[in-house]
Amino acid sequence: MQPDLGDDFVDGSGNFPRQRAALRSVPAFGQPGDGGRDDPLRLGRAMRLRLRAAVQALLADPSIAGLKDAPKLAAVVLYAKSRAPKGTKNDNQTSIWVAELGRWLGVGESAIHRYVLSPLRDSDAVHTKVVRDAKGHPTGLDCLVMPLWNARKSGGAAHPLALTKAELATLLRLIEALFGPGWTPEDKEPTPPGLLAGRRGKGAATDRLGLLLMVLNTRASGWLQLCGGSVKAKEGRGAATLARLLGCSPAGARKVLARLTEAGVVARQRKATSTRMNGRGKVMLLPVARAYGRTLAPVEAVSGPGTVFSARPDGACGDHGPAGTAGALGTSGIEGAERHGDGADQERPDGAELHADHASMVTPVVPPQLSCGFSGEGRGGEGRRPGRAWAGEDQAVDGEDVAAGSASMVAEGGPLRGEQPKESPVDERGGQRAAGAVAGGRPKAVGWEKAQQQRRVGLPARPALRVALGPVAGLWAQLSGWQQDQVQAAAEAEIKRLEGLLEHQGGGPRLLADRLTDRLKETGGEALVDKPYGWLIRKGLVQRQACTDRRCDDGIRLDTGADCETCGNVIHIRRARRAKTAAEIDRELPGLSDSERRRLLEERLREWVAIEAEDLAWRQEQARAEQARRDAARGAAREQAERERQEAAATEAVRQAQPCEDCGRDQAAGLCEACDHRRQTETLIGEAALLAAAGSADLTDPGSVAAITSEARTAISSGIAAAWQEFLQITDVAALEADPEAARDAYAFTAFETARQAVQEFQTTALAMLGRTEEAEAEARRAFKAEQGRPWFQHNPTGADAVAAATNAADAARERVAGYLLATRLEQLREQTAARTEPAAAAPWTDRLPELAARPLDGDHAGAVIA
Repeated sequence: MQPDLGDDFVDGSGNFPRQRAALRSVPAFGQPGDGGRDDPLRLGRAMRLRLRAAVQALLADPSIAGLKDAPKLAAVVLYAKSRAPKGTKNDNQTSIWVAELGRWLGVGESAIHRYVLSPLRDSDAVHTKVVRDAKGHPTGLDCLVMPLWNARKSGGAAHPLALTKAELATLLRLIEALFGPGWTPEDKEPTPPGLLAGRRGKGAATDRLGLLLMVLNTRASGWLQLCGGSVKAKEGRGAATLARLLGCSPAGARKVLARLTEAGVVARQRKATSTRMNGRGKVMLLPVARAYGRTLAPVEAVSGPGTVFSARPDGACGDHGPAGTAGALGTSGIEGAERHGDGADQERPDGAELHADHASMVTPVVPPQLSCGFSGEGRGGEGRRPGRAWAGEDQAVDGEDVAAGSASMVAEGGPLRGEQPKESPVDERGGQRAAGAVAGGRPKAVGWEKAQQQRRVGLPARPALRVALGPVAGLWAQLSGWQQDQVQAAAEAEIKRLEGLLEHQGGGPRLLADRLTDRLKETGGEALVDKPYGWLIRKGLVQRQACTDRRCDDGIRLDTGADCETCGNVIHIRRARRAKTAAEIDRELPGLSDSERRRLLEERLREWVAIEAEDLAWRQEQARAEQARRDAARGAAREQAERERQEAAATEAVRQAQPCEDCGRDQAAGLCEACDHRRQTETLIGEAALLAAAGSADLTDPGSVAAITSEARTAISSGIAAAWQEFLQITDVAALEADPEAARDAYAFTAFETARQAVQEFQTTALAMLGRTEEAEAEARRAFKAEQGRPWFQHNPTGADAVAAATNAADAARERVAGYLLATRLEQLREQTAARTEPAAAAPWTDRLPELAARPLDGDHAGAVIA
């Protein structure tokens, strides 16, 4: 059951009210690239901008931004196939088969389940529901794109994702023309496959998503809108533009661009220059150009792992001459510019000048596949300047140095003719350069190129970091790889600290984003930040606590967003102090001028501030002393606890070393296990005998008590003997005979368990017998009648419910009486047993002397007395 999204689409509330008046849907016929008015790729400018904003908003959603290209493309397809709202019901579902979705993405069903639907569900980007028929067989998969659902629920038509029915149909026709799988229905006109329908397997989703984004960023002329700024010469501006669209590295985008060029949908061309050298590169989307009837650019292969060298101009001289002059220079192995080598693809600006002719230097023989045509032919693709070349000739168009990776660097700073060779200024360790290429006399720091290569174009994939660093995305793009790692670590630590200050978790990223927004507004915008890394680390991410409250940031409470009360108190105290000082001055010196009064007021306030500072320093000193005292006390307490632990361990060791009191076994802690079980068994047997006597004996008759007690003891002894025989049948008798101590322990434990079970049995029997006494029955009858007399049973006291409740009450009363009688009789038996076992008290001497005096003395004692 999908939620009812309500009627959130309100006319007239969109972001593009003027453009929407000119938007038109594309008819459902026409072939891509045929140049007709109904071509799916022939989009109006307003429609293209509208679809581009929608797709970019979808891919930038936190639930989708961190996913791979296949789930992103799946989200776009499901979004395009979603149904527009009808009436008051905002239905955004779409139905599709898993196999059909795999055809859209160019992957198999298993990949859809594992790498597409599972990540989309985990990130809460798509909700799915299996549709089944009456027999329970699956007939489809209902999908709900949550970013679209949230957009229409919260923003209505104002949100970029809230496309109309015509706009969604246009987007669907566009992706069908680009990479739709194609259909051949029986009773309808067949839909041909898209341009990349045959592209399947690894990277297919990336290629399709890249083509869609490039088409949406291409004007009617067919030329892709390239990004500005400096880019690396190796990848080129086209790859850098595609990298920003896909959120990947320029190297990966260069591979995508190469595959699209090989598929015949992309062509590269260079801008013509007055010197007839290669100018700035351009990228043409051939299907878009065909749709508008533009002149197509010649397809130029995009460099893969190797290098594409630019062609020589016709009028170049010296070693820049055409291929026909190569033989005159002794380089017969160099081929024409139509072949591709292994160096970097270099572009020159319009006004680049040719350097002067000079004799060819002795260089290593160049393999045939290297066909550069420049004076650096013998440099092996390293980009170093040859001898007698001026500084800056080996630099790229955007001013960046061409990276060098050769292991032999002796020729880089080689001497001119007639000079003695000098030691190489560069240190070599394991074939890696210890310093960057020299440009303008300033060497680059070690690892600079590596840091630049590791730089990420987009924000981190973690949703919390994307929310927190969203306001400074422009500054993030200017950081190097190492700086991005440092900023990311600082942001994560600050988010964790903010989460600890909040009552409810999850608000840390939003607070950090608000802080960065305020800091940027205070600075004047990103354009005025000259050092992004220092600004982010020292100003943007740092909390500015204006008072002693840990939740204060620039006078704002982080947990409530209101003004900080502590800061308000501080301001109030300072204002009160200023008013009080001014009143004292007016009272003491009433005739002062305004300037003199202001000067005196400032002096007294400075004195007061100095006194407060001294008081603060004294209080801090006292706090440090108190803290030191507490630390010392805690240290002494830890030492005392350690001493007590050691004493307890020593006492326990002495106790463990004591022999058994009964059998004398060593290391028995005063009582071995067998003797302990024997003592407990004797206690349990006595308790069982008392229970037996309390249940059935006449407590006024000592003989009856003694008989029942003796009978119970005999029964328990017989049970112990029987249990021991059963134990001997299931164990190895020979092993017990070989270890007498083990046999004694086993017998003691068997007797203990038997006695414990006997106590439970005698207690149950005693309670049952006492529950049948007259006292228990009388209490049960009273409880039965009382329960029947309850107000809710008065209308039918003999009903089934009333009788059942009364019976339960009678049973509970009977058990209570039996328990009470058992406790009372046991107490009486214990008193009788104690009286019999206590020795008779000795008579006083005043009573014993007359008895002793009356005794007659025998002959021995009489003779002794007479003597």
